[in-house]
Amino acid sequence: MSYLEYNVKTVPTGLRKVLYLNWPLTLLLVSVACVGFLQLFSVAGGSLMPWAEPQMMRFALGMAAMLFIALVPIWFWRNMSVLAYLLSILLLVAVELVGIEGKGAQRWIDIGFMRLQPSELMKITLVMLLAAFYDWLPARRISHPFWVLVPLLLILLPTYMVLRQPDLGTSILLLAAGGGIMFLAGVHWSYFAAVITAGVGLITAVFKSRGTEWQLLKDYQYRRIDTFLDPSSDPLGAGYHITQSKIALGSGGWTGRGFMQGTQSRLNFLPEKHTDFIFTTLAEEFGFVGGMSLLALYTLIIVFCISTALATRDRYSSLVTLGVAITFFLFFAVNMSMVMGLAPVVGVPLPMVSYGGSAMLVLLAAFGLVQSAHIHRPRGRTN
Repeated sequence: MSYLEYNVKTVPTGLRKVLYLNWPLTLLLVSVACVGFLQLFSVAGGSLMPWAEPQMMRFALGMAAMLFIALVPIWFWRNMSVLAYLLSILLLVAVELVGIEGKGAQRWIDIGFMRLQPSELMKITLVMLLAAFYDWLPARRISHPFWVLVPLLLILLPTYMVLRQPDLGTSILLLAAGGGIMFLAGVHWSYFAAVITAGVGLITAVFKSRGTEWQLLKDYQYRRIDTFLDPSSDPLGAGYHITQSKIALGSGGWTGRGFMQGTQSRLNFLPEKHTDFIFTTLAEEFGFVGGMSLLALYTLIIVFCISTALATRDRYSSLVTLGVAITFFLFFAVNMSMVMGLAPVVGVPLPMVSYGGSAMLVLLAAFGLVQSAHIHRPRGRTN
């Protein structure tokens, strides 16, 4: 045992766990959140209200939750996975019954101090359940048709419930994250080939159903697809968001117009500038350099998650850590693709930067699981 390891092991258990935190990952999360605070301050015209200050308070609460989750042994969260998933399902049912509607969608539950979006919670509890399922399932059964059907149903149930709200973006993220964990767990590639084939058929059916009695998507979702394929077809209507977004991205150039100098956001040409399209305000003010810097921070977070997964010997810890990494990657990849016109606008926020309580708290809780896996992993011999 080295001198440093000996001194760490002489520290009381609770404090030792804090010392074992993945501090580089923690600092990266704080850095990304600070980028969000600055941008929310900017789009509010140089004011902490109405967005930056509440976001800071939620971040502080989320960091406390992350620390609490991190200090609890990872085996406890494995045992809680089924309960967490069932609770998320019940909350999705509650959305159907007593949910709050906004902008044509019923996605939130009013819990007094904030509006909770259960679909955000489902992104993480689904990862927890699938990781626990494959930790329990013997390796020889992973690709058996029955044992492939079970996790598939666990994924499709919340996906269907979220799609009914309607929330196409979150539905896509649930499917993609669930499929990613199944792949990492070792499910045979032929199943994924079948799913891709079925997906092509579904996309065909979506287009064929338009205007019929069995139309599969809402009218506004079809308009988003039309806008994605040809934004200039309705520049003042359905194509307005993406057109203004591209203008803001292009006007930033290499180094941007400067902090709080973006015309698209300051003059309110850019809708949803504090939520889904906040990346465009960043790119306008700090240019290509600013956008790539944020992307580099996101990439480093993914790298640290992968390194934690590789360092753990516990299958659950490894799968849940990789599941969180996949979910986080999908968040920023879909959002950035969306605002750049590379994907349809589906309402996915930019993680840790866009304004929003549920997404912030759930993501930090998810990174609490990553930290728990990091803290409680085996650390070699003790003598």
